[in-house]
Order: sequence, then structure tokens, then C-alpha cells
Amino acid sequence: MRWTQRLRGTGVAVAAAALLGGALAIPAAQAAPAGDGQLTDLVNPFIGTENEGNTYPGAAVPFGMVQFSPDTGHNTGYDHSDTHIRGFSTVHLSGVGCGLGGDLPVLPTTGDVKETDYAKYAAEFSHDDEKASPGAYKVGLKSGIDAELTATKRTGVQRYTFPATDKANVLLNAGQSLHKTGSTKVEILDSRTVRTAITGSGFCQDTKPYTVYTITRFDRPFTTSGTWKGDTVTAGSKTSSAGEERNGAYVRFDTSKDRTVEATTALSYVDAKGAALNLRAEGGRSYDHVAKAAQRAWEDRLDDVKAQGGSETVRRTFYSSLYRSFLAPNIGSDVDGRYTGWDQKVHRAKGFTYYQNWSLWDTYRTQAQLLSLLAPHESRDMALSVLKIDEESGWLPKWGYGTVETNIMTGDPVTPFLTNAYQQGLLKGHEEEAYRALKKNADGVPPAESAPVGREANKEYLSDGFAPYIKGRPHAKPGDSDYDHGASATLEYALSDAMLGQMAGELGHDADAKRYAERAQNYRKIFDASTGFFRARDKAGAFTGPADPAKSEGFHEGTSWQYQWLVPQDLPGMVDLIGGKQATNDRLDSFFAYEELLKDPAKTAREVWVNGPYDYYNADKYNPQNEPDLIAPYTYLSTGQPWKTTDVVHAALTLFTDTPTGMTGNDDLGTMSAWNVLSSIGVFPVQPGTDTWGLSTPVFERVDLTLDRRYYPKGRLTVKAPGTSDTARYIQSARADGADYGKTYLTTDDIRDTRELSFTVGDKPSEWGTSEQAAPPALK
Repeated sequence: MRWTQRLRGTGVAVAAAALLGGALAIPAAQAAPAGDGQLTDLVNPFIGTENEGNTYPGAAVPFGMVQFSPDTGHNTGYDHSDTHIRGFSTVHLSGVGCGLGGDLPVLPTTGDVKETDYAKYAAEFSHDDEKASPGAYKVGLKSGIDAELTATKRTGVQRYTFPATDKANVLLNAGQSLHKTGSTKVEILDSRTVRTAITGSGFCQDTKPYTVYTITRFDRPFTTSGTWKGDTVTAGSKTSSAGEERNGAYVRFDTSKDRTVEATTALSYVDAKGAALNLRAEGGRSYDHVAKAAQRAWEDRLDDVKAQGGSETVRRTFYSSLYRSFLAPNIGSDVDGRYTGWDQKVHRAKGFTYYQNWSLWDTYRTQAQLLSLLAPHESRDMALSVLKIDEESGWLPKWGYGTVETNIMTGDPVTPFLTNAYQQGLLKGHEEEAYRALKKNADGVPPAESAPVGREANKEYLSDGFAPYIKGRPHAKPGDSDYDHGASATLEYALSDAMLGQMAGELGHDADAKRYAERAQNYRKIFDASTGFFRARDKAGAFTGPADPAKSEGFHEGTSWQYQWLVPQDLPGMVDLIGGKQATNDRLDSFFAYEELLKDPAKTAREVWVNGPYDYYNADKYNPQNEPDLIAPYTYLSTGQPWKTTDVVHAALTLFTDTPTGMTGNDDLGTMSAWNVLSSIGVFPVQPGTDTWGLSTPVFERVDLTLDRRYYPKGRLTVKAPGTSDTARYIQSARADGADYGKTYLTTDDIRDTRELSFTVGDKPSEWGTSEQAAPPALK
């Protein structure tokens, strides 16, 4: 999902992009053995910090509540082209398109405190004095102060090294953030402790407010302190409360002899007590101790995927993507298990960790599946957390931030998210509970008094088989509206119906299964035979908007060309609508500019496909920077030309590099990063919401996945492709545990039963995977 308030850059930087042979060449002489050095050394947290990748370079641990990172003035936090830091704040989301988080920016300064606007007191810095690695960040400010950040699950730890001065300050700004701040309170509790409560709202559009509580404990007493409100600084003041105006506190140290100051900030979305408990449980440790523990946590997580082969660029890009895939969702419960539910009441998680932050329109396509494979225990808790949202607020989420629904994006993404969890075996004991919540969501519309919009156009969809496109219709609730994007909403609803129908059938709800399977065919209702493409319908049922599919209306962040392939539940049916496999392959070849791609893959990716990070419309080509197209390259698996999937995927992978511009559009809480990881391994979820994984040629000669034996009894999966390179990229044959394997997909049960999947590769396409039986099956 990509909204923005300010564009930076003019496309993916060509200077950072080698041709396919440079970006993905895998000469044997450069192959590195698994376990050679620390995998965290391969991670570059600055990837995606320029050209609207909207990632952050700061410190976090896997799925941590705290993301301690610098804010430079970009609406989502940090931009690599900026030269000033406004503060180091505690909350960020990787790759979101709108301002969100940035709570409590803290900045060290020297001298008298005169300015209260962080845009004015921001500190200049140079990238020459900046370093980042998983779990740690360091920068030298032009003021002569060194700042270092690290994190635990629920705390951020900071260390500042000041010049020799008796006016070394730390500014704690409660009243400015990346979103709209509604009300704030700061309290200086004693000579070492500052407490805040920050209420904010907004994500792309206005939302209901949420409150985050913080407590910051310094490692030594400060000599003096004060607060500010608006432009007024009051020395000696201990408390300050404000509405939307600036509000904060400063504390001062004498660093004439001892130049180092450390502090720990704990968060809670429950109350001040929760922040204090989190501080007590996870605080009290030195910066060096916490930084080493954070690095170990990341090494342990990355070590579950050991890739051999690949150039240095490919390896750094891959492990950086793997790192970003584990940054969200985020822990939402305190150490005592308490959390604030979407009913704004306090609950206690028993037997699981409560998670929050749900960019579901994005993550249901890639990241949810990657986590179900590599972090199934956490994925189970995430799915249970989503069910708690339904239990406590009455409805399932669409795009949830913290304790509130934002209603950003459209369709019904929560259904494939939860049916994926079910199909991966993560909802054992909760199957019927999940099904009841999903059925209510699929068959109804939330009432006016509830925050979620759910399937907003469900009334018309259930009666007419499509969600109407009603241009200019007033929004009933903050956020996006399915009526603004009726065509794509219809496709998303139908996809979700298919996944829910499969779950219903497996649980014995046969009548429901039949009903949902019939609704899964509603994609046909918006197919315009006169154009051969999907097209929006108005409320009366007439096709509307330009007939040219490249200029179509009613599709969210895309065109009919790009949404043509979003029918993973029934690709054979869609192929028939288009006119058969030959007609479909011709259209796919045009969509991917396939002939140009074969001549120059990287140039095609950058100059034909990509037209800027937020350029979604008026296009008839593949857009690998946005979610609707993520599955599209794998359509060739269903049209008898699987080698073309590899050609397109490997070309798209060149868009990922190990530089600040090396992200394809917004990362969207790990969505794009997970696409890179899965496509590089050669195992990709081609039917989101099911247990089907499509196959393509890996870019590594060998990848060893360590899997959780509670969910994958064999405990590992090895994927081999000896000799794979930019030229030898075509699968000639495949073997699963030594037996010939002719299908172009695996199921999750196959993954559980297979220890080794091996590909023989060559420099020309083969007949492998071209039979009717080899393709991923349609859902029935």
C-alpha cells in the first residue's frame, strides 16, 4: 500500500542496479559456505531508506514493540537524502506509506534550551559518521555528540557521548511525532526518571486515537531539568500537559568529566503501570549488554536460513530482506500479559503473546506465509491476536495500527490471512472460532457505530455478484472505501470467498462451502467480453470508466491489466475467459515485455516496468513495486510455460539491491522483503490463503531452512540448484528426496514430508512442469 505526502527521488536508482548478470550471477568461485561469519554482518538496515522504500535504519529486535530510530523530516521517519535528525523516536513501521508512529523523539543537545520545535533544533549529521546493524544504530552529530541506540522487546536503550560541558541536555519531545498528536502529558518523577503519555491518531486519514505510555530512566541523576509547552520553556517545572501544541521535557547533565549518559525508555499501550513493569523486567542493563543480546537475537533468527552461493550483493540483499521480514507485526502486550484491545478495554493474554499492527492487504500475499514457515509459533500467536480483535470489538480487522482500525486499503484481506494460518496448521483448537469470525465477516457488514468498514460493499456483492464502483461517494467512515475501488474489491472478495469455502469444506460446513465456492466465481461478473479484461460496474450494473484496460477505473492502486491475474483460486477459468493458453501467454508476454526482458532483464525492469514509486495508474505493464502484481509472474505455471516465471522473477529481483534505493516501492511491513526472500529461494505462495507454494529456479545453489519441529516434524528443508546463474536459470528436472518431481508446486504437507528439493538447471527452457497435471490446481 502506497500513500505519500511527499515524493523523493525519480525512480529506482540506476547507479545501484547492475544488469542481471551482475546482480544475480552466481560464479562458483564466489560461493560462500553456510555459516561463514555472522549473518548479521550481511544486513544493511539502510536499504529502502531512499526513493520511498520508507524503511527505518534504527534498532529493534524481531517483532519488538520498540523500533528506536532517527527521524529526519520525512513523513514516515527517515530519508537517506536528509541531513538533519529531529530526534530518535521509539515507534516505527517498516515501509508504510503515511506518517505513523514517531512517538517521543529524543535528542541530545548542548547549551541552553531555546527552541521547542524539533524541526528547528534538529541536529546536522553526515552518513560518514553513521552506522547501523541489526539491533544497533550509531551516529555522530555535527554538534560533537555521539548517539547510539539499541532495543529489547519493549524498551529502547540509548547512549550519548557528549563533549566536556556542564550543559549536556536530553530533549524528550512528547508533543511532536509522525502522526497527529492529540494530547500529551510529561512528568519528571525524580532526578533520573521522566514519564509521558501520548495520544495520537491518523494514518493516511483521520482515525480513532490511541495512547502510548513511556517511562525513561537515566543511569545517573541529572543536574537540572524543566519542561516546555508551545514556545515557552520553564526551568524547574516538573509537569506539563498539552493538547495539540508542542509539549516536552529536558534534562541536563554535567559531562565535564563523565561524558557518557545512558537511558532506557519502556513503552506500554495499556497504562503507566505497564510501562513501569516493562522497564523493571527489561531495563537495568547496560547499553553494551543490550546491544549484544539484540545482535544474538537477530543472528539466531537469520541462522534459520543458510544460503550458499550468490554474489555479495545478492547475499546482502537477501539477508537484509529476511531481516525486514521479521520486523512486524509487533508485540502489543506488556510483560504481565495485559494489552489494550480494540474495545479500548484492558485484557490479559493467557497462553500466547498479543501482537498488533496489521497491514493485511499487503502481508497476506507474502509475509504471512514466510512467517508461517520460519516463525510458526509467533505466527500462531499473531493469528490468535487477530481473533481476539474480533472477540473484543465485534469484527475482524482490515488495516490495524496499535489499538485501532484505520480502514486503509480495500477488499477482504483478513480472510486469506486467517485461512493461511488454518491451512498451515497454526489454528489447532481454534478452527471453529476462526471460522465463525470469518463467516460473519464474509456475510455481513459492520454496523455504522463500529469503527471497521469490513466488506463495505457486501450488500451489493451478495445480491448482484459484484461490488459497484461509485465514483465520488462520501465515505461513511475514515479510511478507504470499497465503493471507490469496486472492481478490485470484487476480485478480492471472490479470492477470499474461495479460501473460506475451502476451509468450510474441510471443517464439514458443506452448505457454506458450496455457497462460498459459487461466490468465488464472481470474478466473472466483472469480465467485459468486449474488451477481454475485467472492468468496473456501476450501481446499475453497467460497465463504467474507460474501455482501455490501461486507463481503467475502480481498481485500487492499479489497472485492469495488473489485476487481470488476481484470480489465484481459478486460473484455468480465467485462462478460458481470456481465450485459452495461447491467448493468455500472449497477454502475459505483453504485460511483462517479455521479448525486451530476454534481451536486457534489468533495463526492462527499470525502464519498462517501473515508472516511479507511486505511479500505479495508466499502465499496461507489470508493476513489481506494488501488491496486486506480486503473484503475477507465477501465472505462467498455469499456462504451460513455467520457465517464463523464472525469467520474470529473476528480472524483478534485480530491483532489490544493497543500497538505500534498493527497495521496490514501500516495504509495507515486510511484504516486499518477503517476496524477495521467497522468490530467491524458489518457493512462493501462489494461492494466498491456501497451502500451495509455486516453484521457480532459486538464485542460490543451496538453501538450508531450519524449521520448527512442532509444526514441521522433519525439522528442515534443503533446496538445491547446483550451478544456478543468470544464464543457467532454467529447471531441467526436479527431485524430492531423490524421487522425480514433475509438479510446479508443493503443498505444506509436501514441505513437512520432504527433506530435500533439488533442481537440475540449464541454459535453455525444458519440458519440465509443462503438463496439465503439473500446474497448481484450481480450488473447488
